[in-house]
Amino acid sequence: MSDLPSPANIIRRPRVLAMANQKGGVGKTTTAINLATALAAVGEKVLIIDLDPQGNASTGLGVDRIRRVRSSYHVLIGEATVAEAVVETKVPNLSIVPATVDLSGAEVDLIELPRRTHRLRDALAECHLEVDHILIDCPPSLTFLTINAMVAADAVLVPLQCEFFALEGLGQLMKTIERVRTTLNPALEIQGVVLTMFDRRNKLSDEVARDVRGYLGDKVYNTVIPRNVRISEAPSFGMPALIYDHKCAGSDAYIKLAGEVIRRERGLRAA
Repeated sequence: MSDLPSPANIIRRPRVLAMANQKGGVGKTTTAINLATALAAVGEKVLIIDLDPQGNASTGLGVDRIRRVRSSYHVLIGEATVAEAVVETKVPNLSIVPATVDLSGAEVDLIELPRRTHRLRDALAECHLEVDHILIDCPPSLTFLTINAMVAADAVLVPLQCEFFALEGLGQLMKTIERVRTTLNPALEIQGVVLTMFDRRNKLSDEVARDVRGYLGDKVYNTVIPRNVRISEAPSFGMPALIYDHKCAGSDAYIKLAGEVIRRERGLRAA
């Protein structure tokens, strides 16, 4: 873990990052749980809020469904506080507000509730948990759940798969972020874009990476997440790749990504 800078005095209050991409299968949940694990490994206290009805972040951290008595759904509709829904994981310093299948019906329920786009933001404002980072794992679509995440967030972290249609999907996401910033959350920014599923043997990966960097410049992290079998295997064992195999190339990449995230947060604090 020596690649990570010391976390001391970097974060004075919880920094809320929404892990979002309107396209599925880009490594969003994998990035959420492994980035959170890497941050926790250097002493940062991290909370993941699982807003994806599939609940993959919860499953990937070994939270059995029987332990999901209170979930992000109950937080959104006002039946539980964030603190009441938190479940500790096997990773020290890392906890999660899990997701349940109830989230699938949240769209209908939220329509009838006051401040329907601000439900998560309001819940976090009343939360007094001692955490340094809150990572929100969004569903792979533009719904009230995703909008709630972006309204609650300080910034968006975008996992982007190195494939042919990457830039097309990225453009759509940028428009969504801009709409939320204009109408609901003026402070929202892009923390960074991380290239995932990068295959050095594939010329297309290099071309996509070059195009994305040309489009977004230094918003794109230097670290790229490689295609890696161990990363794919880890969730089936209910653990992050960094715990499943901390020596694999994927784990090493997420450690480096966490270092970049911390350094960008440090720069924001110093600004």
